[in-house]
Amino acid sequence: HHAPWFVDALPHYSHIFSPRTSNLAKLAHAGCTASYVPFAYNPAQHFYEAPPPDNADRYQCDVLFYGGADRDRLPAIEALIDAGFRVHLYGGYWERTAKTRLAYRGMADAQTLRWAVASAKITLCLVRQANHDGHVMRTFEAPAMGACLLTEDTEEHRELLSNTVPYFDSVETLVNQTHWLLDHPEMRAEYTQLAMQRVVSGGHTYRDRLQIMLASRQ
Repeated sequence: HHAPWFVDALPHYSHIFSPRTSNLAKLAHAGCTASYVPFAYNPAQHFYEAPPPDNADRYQCDVLFYGGADRDRLPAIEALIDAGFRVHLYGGYWERTAKTRLAYRGMADAQTLRWAVASAKITLCLVRQANHDGHVMRTFEAPAMGACLLTEDTEEHRELLSNTVPYFDSVETLVNQTHWLLDHPEMRAEYTQLAMQRVVSGGHTYRDRLQIMLASRQ
C-alpha cells in the first residue's frame, strides 16, 4: 500500500503525530518533525453495555477477538480453537479460513461490540505486525467496555497498561494464560476493574489526545 505522493507530502506538515513509536525514526528520515501520541477511546461509544437478556446467549464465549484476519494473527487464533476454547471472531476475512470460519460472527457495529465484550470471559488484544504496532485502538476501547484483556506483550502495552492486564509473548503462553484466566474468575474480575479504571480515569480519550497535540504546538 505504499503511496509515494504521501511520503513526499509528509515534510510539508509542520508536525506529524504518530501512534507508533516504531516509525518515528523513519518519519525523521523523511524530513518530518514527529512525536508519539497513543491511540485512545471514545467514551460516547466505548462503555460497558450488557446485551438484552433474551439475546445474551449468542454473545457468550471464552475468548473474543475483533479485528481483521491478518496472516500473523492466525496462529494465535487457531491455537485457541485447537485448545477447545469457545472463540468468537468479528472483523474482516475470518470466514476465508476453514478453522476460523465456524468462530466467525461477522462485522460488528459499536453496540454489537459492547455486547460482545460484556459477554466474553476474555477479550484478546493482538497488535498488527504489518503496521509495526506496539499497541492498537482496542488497547483502550476494550477495557473501557469492560473487557478482561489478555494482551500481547509489547513495550508500549507495558507502559500504557502496566500490571492491570495479563500478558502473553508466544502462542504457548497465550493458551496457558487463557486456561489460567478461565480457571480463576475472581482474577478476571480484578483485571477487568483494574484496566477499566486505568483507561477511563487516565486521560485516554480522543479529546485528551487532541489537547496534548494542541498544547505541544503552542
